[in-house]
Formats: sequence, structure tokens, C-alpha cells
Amino acid sequence: MTRCLRRIAPLALVLCPLAAAAPAAAQESAAAEALFDRGLADMEAGRYEAGCKAIAESHRLDPKLGALFTLATCESRWGRIAAASAHFGEYLAQYEQLPPEQKSRQGERPKVARQERDRLAPLVPELSLALPQGAPAGTVVKRDGDVVDSAALGASVPVEPGEHVVSTQPPGGSVWETRFQLAQGEKKRVELQVNDASTATAGGASGRRTAMYVAGGVGVAGLVLGGITGALTLGRKSTVEKHCGSGIGSSDETACDETGLDAAESASATGLVSTIGFGVGLVGLGAAAMLYLTEPKQSEATAGATSRRIRAGVLAAGPEGVVLGASGAW
Repeated sequence: MTRCLRRIAPLALVLCPLAAAAPAAAQESAAAEALFDRGLADMEAGRYEAGCKAIAESHRLDPKLGALFTLATCESRWGRIAAASAHFGEYLAQYEQLPPEQKSRQGERPKVARQERDRLAPLVPELSLALPQGAPAGTVVKRDGDVVDSAALGASVPVEPGEHVVSTQPPGGSVWETRFQLAQGEKKRVELQVNDASTATAGGASGRRTAMYVAGGVGVAGLVLGGITGALTLGRKSTVEKHCGSGIGSSDETACDETGLDAAESASATGLVSTIGFGVGLVGLGAAAMLYLTEPKQSEATAGATSRRIRAGVLAAGPEGVVLGASGAW
């Protein structure tokens, strides 16, 4: 009994995974068949985009030769001639690997596939992308949103006719992008451009410099505001002395006439604004100094790229108050 179990155990270890995989394979096969039927119906109804996507997924789940032929046919009708030509060629390559009895089951498909492949081949556009000499290592090239492998750069590759979007981006740099149309059978070479990596750095430094100017402007304006309102407070203090207490013949120093009361209230308000103004001014100048002292050094090319002028201070002043702000030009 023990010997029997020992002989059966290795066999069970092999058969159990196979038994577990069988239901999963059956499910994928059923899903592939359902997708194929749906895709075929969409294709026959002229809904090529939906039909081709369903058939492609069916072939991915269960890669049958008939599904590959139907996918190529759908793509040809949809106008995706590059994909159709490639899939007809793939079908023929796989067909040649079949044993004779299976080849006979394909009927007229091989003949149709050869005719379609030969008809579409001269209509497929070809595109070659070339980076400029000295492009930074690690520059990313994308075509229609997909990254182009560096080995494919410079090579002429088949693409679909219509609009294409190509972009480049060096490490740490900004994106350069171009759009163009390709007609059927057109062969095009695109000389790509790459933005200088310092462009992105300059943009960041520019934003930092702008923040420094604004902080400094607010700081200066705060000090100016504090000084003006402080002077107004001192002026109203003399008015209070003349119209309150002994100034009006009263022994009560808090007693004031109407002019004295107005001056006292105004002095209290301007005194508070003066205190706040000096506080804001010191904080603003401190922030500007910190930004300046910690700013990364820029190259001469980027340091003077754009002229900016900031004017800060009191933009308006009057009996009702003072307007603090900063204005500038870029």
C-alpha cells in the first residue's frame, strides 16, 4: 500500500496543476469565442473600430489562425493599412508552419492574404525619426504617445496614414512637439529638435526670482506704509493734546471735544496699521533675502533672458487710508 502511494504521489503532483488549469483555459476559450462573434458582427455592420478591438482581444486570449486572418481583414476595411499588412504577413508566416492536413482547412484564406498583403504594402507610409547630433543622453522620443526605442531611431518604419504627433524631452528639460500628416505611400524623414535642458531650469529659476521680487516689493511697501501711517499717528497725537484734557481746560485727561475724539480714534487706527505695516515689511524683506541667498546660480544665457521690473510701495493714499501694493512689467 505504501509503495503504491509513493508511486502515485509524483503523478498526482503533475496532474493536479493541469486539472486546475483546465477550467481557466476553458473560460478564456469561451471568452475569446464570444469576443470574436461580437467583433465579427460589428465588422460586418461597419463598426470597424469596435469590431477590430474585440477580434484583437479574442486573438490575444486564444491565438487562432482564423482570428488573425479576420483581424487583418477588419483592419484593412477600417483603413489601418499598416496593421493589416503586418497581420496578413503574420498569418502567412504561421500558415507555412502548418502540417499539410491543417493547411487544407484554411481554404482560400492564404490566397486572399497574399493578395491583400501585396496590395497594401506599397500604400503603407514609412516614417523615419532622427535626433540631432549632440542630443542629451536619455532623451525620450514619443510617437503618438508611445515611446520610440532608441534602436528604432533613424530606421524607416511602417505607420498608419493620417496625422502623427512626435515629441522629444531631454532629462530635466521641456517637451518639444511637432504634428504632421502622412499620405498613403509617403516616405518621410523628420529631423527632431530637443529643447535645451536649461529651459526648464530657467523656468523654475524665473518663478523663484519673481517670488523674490514680489516678496521684496511687499516688504518695501509694508515699511513705506508703516512710515506714512506712523507719521499720521504722530500728527494726530498733537491734535489730541490740543483738544483733550488740559488743552480744553479739563482736569480729566481722557475728556476730549469732538475734534479730539476724532483725532484719538484716527490715531488709534493709524497706529495699528503702522505696526502691521512694519511687521509685514520686515517679513517680506526677510523672505526676499532668503530667496536671494538660496537661489541657485544661473548661466549667463538664462540669467538675462527676460527683463522684469517691479515697483512696490504705496499705490494710493488719502484721508480715508493707504493702499499698499506692487506693480511691474514682464
